[in-house]
Amino acid sequence: MDTDRFHVCATCVNFLAVKKENRMFYFCDRLGYETKPNYKFNCWTPKEHVKNLMRKRMEEDIDEESS
Repeated sequence: MDTDRFHVCATCVNFLAVKKENRMFYFCDRLGYETKPNYKFNCWTPKEHVKNLMRKRMEEDIDEESS
């Protein structure tokens, strides 16, 4: 599966967004430290809807190649 288009912290099951004092903080629940939505780490586990989207895009790419 082509993960490059989707592989960022914001699409990971361990990503948490918390609003404190009118400011957003982003954390990796697994690693235990602050992150940014667009960061990438090798421990990435995509959320279920992201997995579904990746499958759909892969199927579309295969369909395009076969036509």
